[in-house]
Amino acid sequence: MSGGGPVFPLLARFRPVIQIGVDVVAWAVALGFATLARYDFQAEQVGAGGLITAVLLVGSVQAWAGLATGLYLGGRQFGSFEEVAVLARATVIATAVLFVASSLFFGPQLVPRSGVLGGGVAAVLLMGCARYGWRLFIERHRRPKGDDARRLLVFGAGEGGVQIVKAMLTDPSSPYVPVALLDDDTTKRYLRVKGVRVVGTRHTIGAAAETYRPDTLLIAVPSADAALVRELSERASAAGLQVRVLPAVGELLDQPPGVDDIRPVTEADLLGRHEIDTDVASIAGYLTSKRVLVTGAGGSIGSELCRQIDRFAPAELLLADRDESALHAVQLSLRGRVALDEPNVVLLDIRDTERVNEVFATRRPEVVFHAAALKHVTALEAHPGEAVKTNVFGTINVLEAARRHGVDRFVNISTDKAANPCNVLGYTKRIAERLTGWYAAEADGVYLSVRFGNVLGSRGSVLSVFRHQVAAGGPVTVSHPDVTRFFMTIEEAVQLV
Repeated sequence: MSGGGPVFPLLARFRPVIQIGVDVVAWAVALGFATLARYDFQAEQVGAGGLITAVLLVGSVQAWAGLATGLYLGGRQFGSFEEVAVLARATVIATAVLFVASSLFFGPQLVPRSGVLGGGVAAVLLMGCARYGWRLFIERHRRPKGDDARRLLVFGAGEGGVQIVKAMLTDPSSPYVPVALLDDDTTKRYLRVKGVRVVGTRHTIGAAAETYRPDTLLIAVPSADAALVRELSERASAAGLQVRVLPAVGELLDQPPGVDDIRPVTEADLLGRHEIDTDVASIAGYLTSKRVLVTGAGGSIGSELCRQIDRFAPAELLLADRDESALHAVQLSLRGRVALDEPNVVLLDIRDTERVNEVFATRRPEVVFHAAALKHVTALEAHPGEAVKTNVFGTINVLEAARRHGVDRFVNISTDKAANPCNVLGYTKRIAERLTGWYAAEADGVYLSVRFGNVLGSRGSVLSVFRHQVAAGGPVTVSHPDVTRFFMTIEEAVQLV
Protein backbone atom coordinates (compact mmCIF):
# COMPACT_ATOMS: atom_id res chain seq x y z
CA MET A 1 0.00 0.00 0.00
CA SER A 2 1.28 3.41 -0.84
CA GLY A 3 2.85 5.41 1.92
CA GLY A 4 4.80 2.55 3.50
CA GLY A 5 7.64 2.93 1.02
CA PRO A 6 10.58 0.61 1.63
CA VAL A 7 9.21 -0.31 5.07
CA PHE A 8 6.40 -2.39 3.56
CA PRO A 9 7.67 -3.48 0.12
CA LEU A 10 5.50 -6.58 -0.07
CA LEU A 11 2.33 -4.71 0.85
CA ALA A 12 3.19 -1.95 -1.59
CA ARG A 13 3.69 -4.49 -4.37
CA PHE A 14 0.36 -6.21 -3.78
CA ARG A 15 -1.63 -3.12 -2.88
CA PRO A 16 -4.52 -3.68 -5.36
CA VAL A 17 -5.11 -7.27 -4.25
CA ILE A 18 -4.97 -6.38 -0.56
CA GLN A 19 -7.26 -3.39 -0.94
CA ILE A 20 -9.83 -5.38 -2.91
CA GLY A 21 -9.71 -8.13 -0.26
CA VAL A 22 -10.18 -5.62 2.58
CA ASP A 23 -13.11 -3.98 0.78
CA VAL A 24 -14.83 -7.33 0.06
CA VAL A 25 -14.49 -8.27 3.74
CA ALA A 26 -15.92 -4.86 4.66
CA TRP A 27 -18.90 -5.54 2.38
CA ALA A 28 -19.41 -8.99 3.92
CA VAL A 29 -19.43 -7.58 7.46
CA ALA A 30 -21.59 -4.61 6.50
CA LEU A 31 -24.18 -6.66 4.57
CA GLY A 32 -24.31 -9.32 7.26
CA PHE A 33 -24.84 -6.76 10.00
CA ALA A 34 -27.42 -4.78 8.01
CA THR A 35 -29.37 -7.94 7.15
CA LEU A 36 -29.31 -9.16 10.74
CA ALA A 37 -30.49 -5.74 11.90
CA ARG A 38 -33.36 -5.90 9.37
CA TYR A 39 -34.55 -9.17 11.00
CA ASP A 40 -34.04 -7.89 14.56
CA PHE A 41 -30.90 -10.07 14.84
CA GLN A 42 -32.82 -13.31 14.41
CA ALA A 43 -30.17 -15.25 12.55
CA GLU A 44 -32.52 -18.12 11.55
CA GLN A 45 -34.43 -15.73 9.26
CA VAL A 46 -31.32 -14.81 7.27
CA GLY A 47 -30.82 -16.87 4.13
CA ALA A 48 -27.14 -17.81 4.13
CA GLY A 49 -27.15 -18.66 0.42
CA GLY A 50 -28.67 -15.34 -0.57
CA LEU A 51 -26.25 -13.41 1.65
CA ILE A 52 -23.22 -15.23 0.22
CA THR A 53 -24.49 -14.59 -3.32
CA ALA A 54 -24.98 -10.91 -2.51
CA VAL A 55 -21.46 -10.60 -1.06
CA LEU A 56 -19.90 -12.27 -4.12
CA LEU A 57 -21.91 -10.05 -6.47
CA VAL A 58 -21.27 -6.77 -4.69
CA GLY A 59 -17.61 -7.68 -4.11
CA SER A 60 -17.13 -8.29 -7.82
CA VAL A 61 -18.83 -5.02 -8.74
CA GLN A 62 -16.78 -3.15 -6.09
CA ALA A 63 -13.56 -4.55 -7.55
CA TRP A 64 -14.60 -3.63 -11.10
CA ALA A 65 -15.74 -0.12 -10.09
CA GLY A 66 -12.57 0.43 -8.05
CA LEU A 67 -10.34 -0.53 -10.95
CA ALA A 68 -12.41 1.56 -13.39
CA THR A 69 -12.19 4.65 -11.18
CA GLY A 70 -8.51 4.13 -10.36
CA LEU A 71 -9.19 3.41 -6.69
CA TYR A 72 -6.96 0.34 -6.64
CA LEU A 73 -4.26 1.58 -9.01
CA GLY A 74 -2.22 3.54 -6.45
CA GLY A 75 -2.72 6.93 -8.08
CA ARG A 76 -3.78 8.63 -4.84
CA GLN A 77 -2.25 8.97 -1.41
CA PHE A 78 -3.53 6.16 0.77
CA GLY A 79 -6.23 7.32 3.19
CA SER A 80 -6.42 10.82 1.69
CA PHE A 81 -9.67 12.70 1.18
CA GLU A 82 -9.18 12.34 -2.57
CA GLU A 83 -9.02 8.55 -2.28
CA VAL A 84 -12.03 8.44 0.06
CA ALA A 85 -14.05 10.44 -2.50
CA VAL A 86 -13.23 7.87 -5.20
CA LEU A 87 -14.00 5.08 -2.71
CA ALA A 88 -17.44 6.57 -2.12
CA ARG A 89 -18.15 6.69 -5.87
CA ALA A 90 -17.13 3.06 -6.36
CA THR A 91 -19.23 1.99 -3.36
CA VAL A 92 -22.30 3.87 -4.65
CA ILE A 93 -21.96 2.02 -7.97
CA ALA A 94 -21.68 -1.34 -6.18
CA THR A 95 -24.67 -0.52 -3.93
CA ALA A 96 -26.79 0.54 -6.89
CA VAL A 97 -26.01 -2.65 -8.83
CA LEU A 98 -26.81 -4.84 -5.82
CA PHE A 99 -30.04 -2.94 -5.17
CA VAL A 100 -31.22 -3.34 -8.77
CA ALA A 101 -30.20 -7.01 -8.85
CA SER A 102 -31.96 -7.71 -5.57
CA SER A 103 -35.12 -5.92 -6.71
CA LEU A 104 -35.45 -7.13 -10.31
CA PHE A 105 -33.59 -10.38 -10.75
CA PHE A 106 -33.09 -12.30 -7.54
CA GLY A 107 -36.16 -11.25 -5.59
CA PRO A 108 -36.45 -11.09 -1.83
CA GLN A 109 -34.56 -14.35 -1.32
CA LEU A 110 -31.21 -12.51 -1.88
CA VAL A 111 -31.09 -9.77 0.82
CA PRO A 112 -33.67 -7.19 1.88
CA ARG A 113 -33.44 -3.90 -0.01
CA SER A 114 -33.14 -2.02 3.26
CA GLY A 115 -30.19 -4.27 4.05
CA VAL A 116 -28.58 -3.30 0.74
CA LEU A 117 -28.86 0.42 1.48
CA GLY A 118 -27.77 0.07 5.09
CA GLY A 119 -24.99 -2.25 4.06
CA GLY A 120 -23.71 0.27 1.51
CA VAL A 121 -23.47 2.98 4.15
CA ALA A 122 -21.82 0.64 6.64
CA ALA A 123 -19.43 -0.70 3.99
CA VAL A 124 -18.10 2.71 2.99
CA LEU A 125 -17.61 3.58 6.67
CA LEU A 126 -15.72 0.36 7.32
CA MET A 127 -13.54 0.80 4.22
CA GLY A 128 -12.81 4.41 5.14
CA CYS A 129 -11.94 3.45 8.73
CA ALA A 130 -9.61 0.70 7.50
CA ARG A 131 -7.77 3.16 5.29
CA TYR A 132 -7.55 5.78 8.00
CA GLY A 133 -6.21 3.25 10.50
CA TRP A 134 -3.61 1.99 8.06
CA ARG A 135 -2.56 5.56 7.24
CA LEU A 136 -2.10 6.35 10.94
CA PHE A 137 -0.01 3.21 11.33
CA ILE A 138 2.19 4.20 8.37
CA GLU A 139 2.61 7.77 9.60
CA ARG A 140 3.57 6.63 13.08
CA HIS A 141 6.08 4.18 11.62
CA ARG A 142 7.59 6.93 9.46
CA ARG A 143 8.14 9.45 12.25
CA PRO A 144 11.79 10.29 12.99
CA LYS A 145 13.29 7.54 15.11
CA GLY A 146 16.76 8.89 15.87
CA ASP A 147 17.47 9.76 19.49
CA ASP A 148 19.71 12.56 18.27
CA ALA A 149 16.93 14.30 16.31
CA ARG A 150 16.71 17.94 17.33
CA ARG A 151 13.49 18.98 19.03
CA LEU A 152 11.95 21.93 17.19
CA LEU A 153 9.58 24.59 18.42
CA VAL A 154 8.01 25.77 15.15
CA PHE A 155 6.85 29.38 14.81
CA GLY A 156 4.26 29.71 12.05
CA ALA A 157 1.21 27.52 11.61
CA GLY A 158 0.45 28.81 8.14
CA GLU A 159 1.04 26.95 4.90
CA GLY A 160 4.83 26.93 5.29
CA GLY A 161 4.67 25.68 8.87
CA VAL A 162 2.12 22.98 8.09
CA GLN A 163 4.15 21.72 5.12
CA ILE A 164 7.43 21.58 7.02
CA VAL A 165 5.85 19.79 10.02
CA LYS A 166 4.36 17.19 7.67
CA ALA A 167 7.70 16.83 5.89
CA MET A 168 9.53 16.21 9.17
CA LEU A 169 6.98 13.74 10.49
CA THR A 170 6.96 11.66 7.29
CA ASP A 171 10.74 11.28 7.02
CA PRO A 172 12.23 8.60 9.33
CA SER A 173 15.72 10.02 8.73
CA SER A 174 14.74 13.63 9.52
CA PRO A 175 17.28 15.29 11.84
CA TYR A 176 14.43 17.29 13.35
CA VAL A 177 11.23 16.44 15.19
CA PRO A 178 8.60 19.13 15.89
CA VAL A 179 7.27 19.21 19.45
CA ALA A 180 4.95 22.25 19.36
CA LEU A 181 3.73 25.09 17.16
CA LEU A 182 3.45 28.82 17.83
CA ASP A 183 1.44 31.35 15.87
CA ASP A 184 0.26 34.91 16.50
CA ASP A 185 -3.07 34.20 14.77
CA THR A 186 -5.51 33.51 17.63
CA THR A 187 -7.87 31.66 15.27
CA LYS A 188 -5.24 28.88 15.09
CA ARG A 189 -4.93 28.36 18.85
CA TYR A 190 -6.71 24.98 18.65
CA LEU A 191 -4.97 23.81 15.47
CA ARG A 192 -3.18 20.44 15.37
CA VAL A 193 -0.93 19.30 12.55
CA LYS A 194 -0.33 15.53 12.69
CA GLY A 195 -0.65 15.64 16.46
CA VAL A 196 1.55 18.72 16.92
CA ARG A 197 -0.58 21.50 18.37
CA VAL A 198 -0.37 25.27 18.58
CA VAL A 199 0.55 26.18 22.16
CA GLY A 200 1.00 29.95 22.07
CA THR A 201 2.35 33.03 20.29
CA ARG A 202 5.72 34.71 19.92
CA HIS A 203 5.27 36.11 23.43
CA THR A 204 5.21 32.62 24.96
CA ILE A 205 8.43 31.28 23.44
CA GLY A 206 10.05 31.15 26.86
CA ALA A 207 7.14 29.28 28.47
CA ALA A 208 6.93 26.83 25.56
CA ALA A 209 10.67 26.20 25.81
CA GLU A 210 10.33 25.28 29.49
CA THR A 211 7.33 23.00 28.88
CA TYR A 212 8.38 21.14 25.70
CA ARG A 213 12.18 21.26 26.06
CA PRO A 214 13.04 22.08 22.43
CA ASP A 215 16.60 22.64 21.27
CA THR A 216 15.77 25.01 18.45
CA LEU A 217 13.20 27.54 17.28
CA LEU A 218 12.30 27.16 13.60
CA ILE A 219 10.90 30.28 11.97
CA ALA A 220 8.59 28.62 9.44
CA VAL A 221 7.33 31.82 7.82
CA PRO A 222 8.92 32.14 4.35
CA SER A 223 7.44 35.64 4.01
CA ALA A 224 8.86 36.86 7.34
CA ASP A 225 10.57 40.23 7.12
CA ALA A 226 13.85 41.14 8.80
CA ALA A 227 12.17 42.80 11.80
CA LEU A 228 10.24 39.63 12.66
CA VAL A 229 13.31 37.42 12.23
CA ARG A 230 15.32 39.70 14.54
CA GLU A 231 12.61 39.79 17.20
CA LEU A 232 12.11 36.03 17.19
CA SER A 233 15.86 35.45 17.24
CA GLU A 234 16.20 37.66 20.32
CA ARG A 235 13.35 35.89 22.12
CA ALA A 236 14.78 32.48 21.21
CA SER A 237 18.23 33.47 22.43
CA ALA A 238 16.74 34.62 25.75
CA ALA A 239 15.10 31.18 26.08
CA GLY A 240 18.37 29.38 25.31
CA LEU A 241 17.26 28.18 21.87
CA GLN A 242 19.16 28.05 18.62
CA VAL A 243 17.37 29.52 15.62
CA ARG A 244 16.71 28.05 12.19
CA VAL A 245 14.66 29.49 9.34
CA LEU A 246 12.97 28.48 6.15
CA PRO A 247 14.18 30.30 3.03
CA ALA A 248 12.35 33.38 1.85
CA VAL A 249 9.57 32.87 -0.69
CA GLY A 250 11.80 33.88 -3.59
CA GLU A 251 14.44 31.29 -2.67
CA LEU A 252 11.94 28.42 -2.71
CA LEU A 253 11.34 28.80 -6.46
CA ASP A 254 7.67 27.86 -6.15
CA GLN A 255 8.50 24.57 -4.42
CA PRO A 256 7.01 23.52 -1.06
CA PRO A 257 9.55 23.73 1.78
CA GLY A 258 11.24 20.51 2.84
CA VAL A 259 13.51 19.33 5.64
CA ASP A 260 16.61 20.09 3.57
CA ASP A 261 15.53 23.74 3.31
CA ILE A 262 15.92 24.32 7.06
CA ARG A 263 19.06 26.41 7.58
CA PRO A 264 20.73 28.75 10.10
CA VAL A 265 19.88 32.44 10.18
CA THR A 266 22.05 34.54 7.86
CA GLU A 267 22.83 38.22 7.68
CA ALA A 268 20.37 38.48 4.80
CA ASP A 269 17.58 37.22 7.06
CA LEU A 270 18.41 39.79 9.75
CA LEU A 271 19.04 42.76 7.48
CA GLY A 272 17.17 41.97 4.26
CA ARG A 273 13.98 40.16 3.33
CA HIS A 274 12.19 43.30 2.17
CA GLU A 275 9.23 42.48 -0.01
CA ILE A 276 9.61 43.84 -3.53
CA ASP A 277 6.58 44.32 -5.72
CA THR A 278 7.92 43.16 -9.06
CA ASP A 279 6.08 43.91 -12.29
CA VAL A 280 6.03 40.30 -13.43
CA ALA A 281 4.15 41.02 -16.66
CA SER A 282 6.73 43.50 -17.93
CA ILE A 283 9.62 41.18 -17.00
CA ALA A 284 8.00 38.23 -18.74
CA GLY A 285 7.54 40.40 -21.83
CA TYR A 286 11.27 40.55 -22.55
CA LEU A 287 12.37 37.20 -21.09
CA THR A 288 9.69 34.62 -21.84
CA SER A 289 10.44 32.64 -25.02
CA LYS A 290 13.64 34.65 -25.59
CA ARG A 291 17.22 33.45 -25.92
CA VAL A 292 18.99 34.94 -22.90
CA LEU A 293 22.75 35.05 -22.30
CA VAL A 294 24.26 35.74 -18.86
CA THR A 295 27.99 36.43 -18.73
CA GLY A 296 29.61 35.75 -15.38
CA ALA A 297 26.84 33.22 -14.76
CA GLY A 298 28.88 31.42 -12.11
CA GLY A 299 29.30 34.48 -9.90
CA SER A 300 27.08 35.41 -6.96
CA ILE A 301 25.12 38.00 -8.95
CA GLY A 302 25.19 36.08 -12.22
CA SER A 303 23.98 32.82 -10.67
CA GLU A 304 21.05 34.53 -8.94
CA LEU A 305 20.21 36.24 -12.24
CA CYS A 306 20.10 32.81 -13.88
CA ARG A 307 17.82 31.38 -11.18
CA GLN A 308 15.35 34.23 -11.45
CA ILE A 309 15.43 34.42 -15.26
CA ASP A 310 14.77 30.68 -15.44
CA ARG A 311 11.40 31.21 -13.69
CA PHE A 312 10.17 33.21 -16.71
CA ALA A 313 10.62 30.31 -19.15
CA PRO A 314 13.12 31.72 -21.66
CA ALA A 315 13.47 29.81 -24.91
CA GLU A 316 17.11 29.21 -23.97
CA LEU A 317 19.18 30.36 -21.00
CA LEU A 318 22.87 30.45 -21.88
CA LEU A 319 25.22 30.26 -18.88
CA ALA A 320 28.57 31.81 -19.79
CA ASP A 321 31.61 31.89 -17.52
CA ARG A 322 35.33 31.15 -17.68
CA ASP A 323 35.16 29.13 -14.44
CA GLU A 324 33.88 25.60 -15.11
CA SER A 325 33.48 24.90 -11.39
CA ALA A 326 31.21 27.91 -11.04
CA LEU A 327 29.16 26.75 -14.03
CA HIS A 328 28.92 23.33 -12.37
CA ALA A 329 27.45 24.95 -9.24
CA VAL A 330 24.91 27.17 -10.99
CA GLN A 331 23.66 24.36 -13.21
CA LEU A 332 23.24 22.16 -10.17
CA SER A 333 21.16 24.86 -8.46
CA LEU A 334 18.97 25.23 -11.55
CA ARG A 335 18.41 21.63 -12.57
CA GLY A 336 19.47 19.51 -9.62
CA ARG A 337 21.96 17.72 -11.85
CA VAL A 338 25.13 18.58 -13.74
CA ALA A 339 26.00 18.08 -17.39
CA LEU A 340 28.62 20.59 -18.44
CA ASP A 341 28.42 19.32 -22.02
CA GLU A 342 24.87 20.61 -22.45
CA PRO A 343 24.48 23.29 -25.15
CA ASN A 344 23.35 26.00 -22.74
CA VAL A 345 26.61 25.83 -20.75
CA VAL A 346 29.16 28.09 -22.43
CA LEU A 347 32.78 28.16 -21.29
CA LEU A 348 33.76 31.72 -22.23
CA ASP A 349 36.42 34.27 -21.35
CA ILE A 350 35.14 37.69 -22.39
CA ARG A 351 38.74 38.80 -23.06
CA ASP A 352 38.79 36.42 -26.02
CA THR A 353 37.32 38.49 -28.86
CA GLU A 354 37.05 35.63 -31.35
CA ARG A 355 35.35 33.32 -28.84
CA VAL A 356 32.86 36.01 -27.84
CA ASN A 357 31.93 36.61 -31.49
CA GLU A 358 31.66 32.87 -32.10
CA VAL A 359 29.19 32.46 -29.21
CA PHE A 360 27.01 35.37 -30.39
CA ALA A 361 27.09 34.19 -34.01
CA THR A 362 26.12 30.60 -33.23
CA ARG A 363 23.73 31.08 -30.30
CA ARG A 364 22.08 34.37 -31.38
CA PRO A 365 21.08 35.69 -27.92
CA GLU A 366 18.26 38.23 -27.87
CA VAL A 367 18.78 39.46 -24.31
CA VAL A 368 22.19 39.81 -22.61
CA PHE A 369 22.94 40.34 -18.93
CA HIS A 370 26.61 41.25 -18.64
CA ALA A 371 27.71 40.34 -15.10
CA ALA A 372 31.25 39.13 -15.85
CA ALA A 373 33.83 41.34 -14.13
CA LEU A 374 36.78 41.50 -11.78
CA LYS A 375 35.56 43.29 -8.64
CA HIS A 376 37.84 42.78 -5.61
CA VAL A 377 39.06 46.28 -4.80
CA THR A 378 42.40 45.49 -3.21
CA ALA A 379 43.34 42.87 -5.81
CA LEU A 380 42.60 45.29 -8.65
CA GLU A 381 44.62 48.04 -6.96
CA ALA A 382 47.57 45.64 -7.05
CA HIS A 383 46.88 44.50 -10.64
CA PRO A 384 45.17 47.38 -12.47
CA GLY A 385 46.08 46.03 -15.90
CA GLU A 386 44.00 42.91 -15.30
CA ALA A 387 41.03 45.07 -14.32
CA VAL A 388 41.27 46.98 -17.60
CA LYS A 389 41.54 43.78 -19.65
CA THR A 390 38.33 42.32 -18.19
CA ASN A 391 36.16 45.23 -17.09
CA VAL A 392 36.92 47.48 -20.06
CA PHE A 393 38.20 45.48 -23.03
CA GLY A 394 36.11 42.44 -22.12
CA THR A 395 32.99 44.62 -21.91
CA ILE A 396 33.83 46.14 -25.32
CA ASN A 397 34.00 42.63 -26.78
CA VAL A 398 30.57 41.75 -25.43
CA LEU A 399 29.02 45.10 -26.41
CA GLU A 400 30.38 44.95 -29.96
CA ALA A 401 29.22 41.35 -30.44
CA ALA A 402 25.78 42.31 -29.14
CA ARG A 403 25.56 45.25 -31.57
CA ARG A 404 26.81 43.21 -34.52
CA HIS A 405 24.30 40.42 -33.93
CA GLY A 406 21.27 42.58 -33.19
CA VAL A 407 20.69 41.95 -29.48
CA ASP A 408 17.35 43.44 -28.39
CA ARG A 409 18.30 44.28 -24.80
CA PHE A 410 21.69 44.58 -23.12
CA VAL A 411 21.97 45.07 -19.35
CA ASN A 412 25.40 45.92 -17.94
CA ILE A 413 25.74 45.07 -14.24
CA SER A 414 27.75 47.84 -12.57
CA THR A 415 28.58 48.99 -9.04
CA ASP A 416 28.03 52.04 -6.86
CA LYS A 417 31.82 52.46 -6.86
CA ALA A 418 31.45 53.78 -10.39
CA ALA A 419 29.89 56.93 -8.92
CA ASN A 420 32.71 59.41 -8.19
CA PRO A 421 35.27 56.62 -8.60
CA CYS A 422 38.34 56.62 -6.37
CA ASN A 423 39.86 53.22 -7.16
CA VAL A 424 40.65 50.97 -10.10
CA LEU A 425 37.40 49.02 -9.79
CA GLY A 426 35.34 52.19 -9.79
CA TYR A 427 37.15 53.73 -12.75
CA THR A 428 36.98 50.58 -14.91
CA LYS A 429 33.28 50.06 -14.16
CA ARG A 430 32.60 53.76 -14.87
CA ILE A 431 34.27 53.36 -18.24
CA ALA A 432 32.13 50.24 -18.88
CA GLU A 433 29.02 52.32 -18.10
CA ARG A 434 30.07 55.06 -20.52
CA LEU A 435 30.78 52.47 -23.20
CA THR A 436 27.31 50.96 -22.66
CA GLY A 437 25.82 54.43 -22.98
CA TRP A 438 27.68 55.01 -26.26
CA TYR A 439 26.38 51.73 -27.69
CA ALA A 440 22.87 52.69 -26.55
CA ALA A 441 23.08 55.62 -29.00
CA GLU A 442 24.69 53.63 -31.80
CA ALA A 443 22.94 50.24 -31.67
CA ASP A 444 19.31 49.40 -32.42
CA GLY A 445 18.42 47.67 -29.15
CA VAL A 446 18.07 48.88 -25.56
CA TYR A 447 21.42 49.21 -23.78
CA LEU A 448 21.57 50.21 -20.14
CA SER A 449 23.59 49.88 -16.93
CA VAL A 450 22.40 49.17 -13.39
CA ARG A 451 24.44 49.89 -10.27
CA PHE A 452 24.44 47.65 -7.22
CA GLY A 453 25.45 48.76 -3.75
CA ASN A 454 26.69 46.45 -0.99
CA VAL A 455 25.12 43.12 -1.83
CA LEU A 456 24.76 40.71 1.07
CA GLY A 457 26.43 37.38 0.43
CA SER A 458 28.09 38.34 -2.83
CA ARG A 459 31.71 37.37 -3.31
CA GLY A 460 33.97 39.95 -1.73
CA SER A 461 31.19 41.35 0.46
CA VAL A 462 32.48 42.88 3.68
CA LEU A 463 30.10 40.62 5.61
CA SER A 464 32.08 37.59 4.43
CA VAL A 465 35.12 39.15 6.07
CA PHE A 466 33.18 39.95 9.25
CA ARG A 467 31.80 36.38 9.41
CA HIS A 468 35.30 34.91 9.15
CA GLN A 469 36.65 37.28 11.80
CA VAL A 470 33.83 36.48 14.23
CA ALA A 471 34.30 32.72 13.69
CA ALA A 472 38.00 33.15 14.43
CA GLY A 473 37.26 34.98 17.68
CA GLY A 474 37.86 38.50 16.41
CA PRO A 475 38.75 41.25 16.21
CA VAL A 476 36.26 42.66 13.69
CA THR A 477 37.97 45.34 11.64
CA VAL A 478 36.14 48.30 10.06
CA SER A 479 37.40 51.05 7.82
CA HIS A 480 36.10 53.77 10.18
CA PRO A 481 34.27 53.67 13.54
CA ASP A 482 31.45 55.84 12.22
CA VAL A 483 31.05 54.20 8.83
CA THR A 484 27.50 53.54 7.63
CA ARG A 485 26.84 50.82 5.09
CA PHE A 486 23.64 50.20 3.15
CA PHE A 487 22.90 46.64 2.11
CA MET A 488 20.57 44.73 -0.16
CA THR A 489 20.29 40.98 -0.63
CA ILE A 490 21.36 39.30 -3.85
CA GLU A 491 17.71 38.41 -4.55
CA GLU A 492 16.56 41.99 -4.06
CA ALA A 493 19.36 43.36 -6.19
CA VAL A 494 18.61 41.00 -9.04
CA GLN A 495 14.86 41.69 -8.91
CA LEU A 496 15.62 45.39 -9.35
CA VAL A 497 17.43 44.68 -12.60
